[in-house]
Amino acid sequence: MRHFYFDMIFTTIALLIASWWGYSHGGMSGLISALSITAILAVMEISLSFDNAVVNASVLKHWNHFWKMIFLTVGILIAVFGMRLVFPIVIVAVTADMGMMDVINLALYNPNEYSAKLMAHHAEISAFGGMFLMLVFLNFLFDDQEVHWFDWLESRLAKFGQVDAMSVFVALIFLMISLTWVHPEQKSAVLIAGVWGILVYLGVQVISGMLEGDIEEAEEELEEGTLSNNTTNVGSAVMKGGIAGFLYLEVLDASFSFDGVIGAFAITNDVIIIMLGLAIGAMFVRSMTIYLVDKGTLDEFIYLEHGAHYAIGALAIIMLLSMKFHVPEIVTGLIGVTFIVWAVIASLKHRKLEEAETSGKASST
Repeated sequence: MRHFYFDMIFTTIALLIASWWGYSHGGMSGLISALSITAILAVMEISLSFDNAVVNASVLKHWNHFWKMIFLTVGILIAVFGMRLVFPIVIVAVTADMGMMDVINLALYNPNEYSAKLMAHHAEISAFGGMFLMLVFLNFLFDDQEVHWFDWLESRLAKFGQVDAMSVFVALIFLMISLTWVHPEQKSAVLIAGVWGILVYLGVQVISGMLEGDIEEAEEELEEGTLSNNTTNVGSAVMKGGIAGFLYLEVLDASFSFDGVIGAFAITNDVIIIMLGLAIGAMFVRSMTIYLVDKGTLDEFIYLEHGAHYAIGALAIIMLLSMKFHVPEIVTGLIGVTFIVWAVIASLKHRKLEEAETSGKASST
């Protein structure tokens, strides 16, 4: 429980703020409504982002204590205030050619119009986030993993990974198909947003690859003694590598947050309540990530990472489909939870089979 102490304190404070905000705008009925909606949004955010926590953990388990703390401090500020509050305001300001303060006033005092302006660009937001998440899923799927969950499928798809840029090719096919679902006047903006999603993913990968090369080169020099026991170059390279990983996780979180923010406006137009509810969820997701790393859960449940990536693939497709079709947030959340639970059950069965085989070999000898 120590991983979630701060989350509980934060949740209490957030609920108190929500209570005051609701009471000041609608008396006791407003207080009850604000509390219930905040709780619903928090649960929705956790259910939508649990697979995000698993993928984060798969990256974070290779980090040292310093970068874990950066993830929990600077990262949470970016996630809670940057992506859940500031970024939607920036989208409206840019697309509606308004000043930031004008948009903030619009969000606080005319939430219906603010919501309408944000939702008007739902297709572009979905294209960007959908393409980024699609590439996360496809690169995992086409990679020749040591462990296969659906061996009959994954072993065959891994062969496609030997073809250069296969994941980008498939992602672009999905993007071109999705263009047929939007209005003609939106096609150009959606295409640009989708291409930007691909470029951002590739850009993070390029930076990561370059910095990994710096780390390996510095470590080789240290082993050969050419650094004369001076580890500054290694430390600098590792620091840069941590920055690349941090950027990757923040963009990944941003892609997940798009779905949560857009879904939240289907429940309420009050941006304060939306921020509080999604912030509670984001805090718990961050702590779940650290919990999974500290407990070695990914090693214990070998298919959990697979389940998370399949859930990410499903979310990417849903985001693209949402350009034309309304997909209830509860469906999105249930699909993610289903893959996670399925992966946990499959991991437990696999562990029992291994234990039975081990005990069988021991008894035979």
